[in-house]
Amino acid sequence: MSEIQAKSTVIFHFDITLADGSAAESTRVHNKPAKLQMGDGSLSPAFEAQLLGMSAGEKKSFTLAPEDAYGMPNPDNIYYVDRSKFSADAPAKVGAIIGFAMPDGSELPGLVRDVVGDSVTVDFNHPLAGQTLTFNVEIVQVS
Repeated sequence: MSEIQAKSTVIFHFDITLADGSAAESTRVHNKPAKLQMGDGSLSPAFEAQLLGMSAGEKKSFTLAPEDAYGMPNPDNIYYVDRSKFSADAPAKVGAIIGFAMPDGSELPGLVRDVVGDSVTVDFNHPLAGQTLTFNVEIVQVS
């Protein structure tokens, strides 16, 4: 049985819960496990360290501080956008998550934090930034 090594490809299910116990994200909802190439930088070294040595079928639960999960919110990722840039399809409403077109054609989701007059505060930080998170992982396959 192969164990997860520094360069393994890992297919796994995960559930993320917030400090208050509420569910934040889960691959089980649509039964689509995540795929990770260890060491590619897509997940934090602290997250990868938790997976090392695990094998298919194993389950584990661990908690990561914000710095080891999605990082701390970056004030540079908060923008003030003129209300005229919003449409009826995507109104400037506090709590709304709206996709903004980037110059390269990709779309970046932003969370509307505040609306004052014609100024809309949009936060482009990851929604889980700044949160202490508990991960429940189940390894499906290791190659």
